[in-house]
Amino acid sequence: MPFHLDVVTAERSVFSDDVDSVVAPGAEGEFGVLPHHEAFLTALDYGELRIAQASGNTVLAVGGGFLEVRDGRAIVLADSAERSEEIDMARAEAARERAKEQIAMGPNQMDLMRAEAALRRAEARIRIARRRPGQGVPHSGPSQGM
Repeated sequence: MPFHLDVVTAERSVFSDDVDSVVAPGAEGEFGVLPHHEAFLTALDYGELRIAQASGNTVLAVGGGFLEVRDGRAIVLADSAERSEEIDMARAEAARERAKEQIAMGPNQMDLMRAEAALRRAEARIRIARRRPGQGVPHSGPSQGM
């Protein structure tokens, strides 16, 4: 029995449909949501939001936010959320390289934290974009830096 999932950002609705399950990047690790899940609210990290439906799977790159489960529904209020076809691979790779350079310089703790967050976001976007047809083999190993 599916449940309804909405994924929204401040700018738009990214996904809205009935789903069989969701795996999300929680602040303390990945977690799954199935039908009849207990009500809860949790913070999200940067990473992959994997959505399973009878018609197929969808993967979104999400960047922070919250996920709430209540009354047989789930809603993701994401700081950012993108489908693979929306990700500019060259821009994401450039962002990853900038973040790595900032981490290597590491002048102060706040800059380091921002650079690490930017790196996690860029790597999540690249993993999602690589799943598009014609973009190469998807990464199937364990998440790195998430």
